[in-house]
Amino acid sequence: MLPKNDKAYVEMVKRLLPSLKRREKGPYAIFECFQEIPCNPCLTACRKGAVDIFIDINHLPIINYEKCNGCALCVIACPGLACFVIDETYTKTETSIKLPYELLPLPKAGQEVEALDRQGNVVGKAMVIRVQNHKKMDHTCIIAIAVLKEQSLVVRNIRY
Repeated sequence: MLPKNDKAYVEMVKRLLPSLKRREKGPYAIFECFQEIPCNPCLTACRKGAVDIFIDINHLPIINYEKCNGCALCVIACPGLACFVIDETYTKTETSIKLPYELLPLPKAGQEVEALDRQGNVVGKAMVIRVQNHKKMDHTCIIAIAVLKEQSLVVRNIRY
């Protein structure tokens, strides 16, 4: 059973993180998949081969962080909106997060938005860095936001 509070999710996500040494190199994907279901779009979307081949399509994806460059192709491919790209090197005080976004209207770069946790609670402010929207993305846009470093494992959506 999945947790009903964000603190429990954050503890689960911490177990998925790459090493501190890898996190200091730049952006990396994180898959917040916690239920075994038949799904593998992250595997087929990754052009770097950073997602290990599934022995069983029901298995949870595993990322080879030495191959992952944070391109975010997995973010737009994930039907469960469970993929994110985190860059803890964005600035000394901020982390950038690329998140899937399927609502309209889209925010604009430079716009301040409310940063939301997994339950939709406002946890702070975020600045929109970039909006990626192309018809090849099949209605899932990528919104890159900047949040305070201590919010990097908490913020997973926005509202404006």
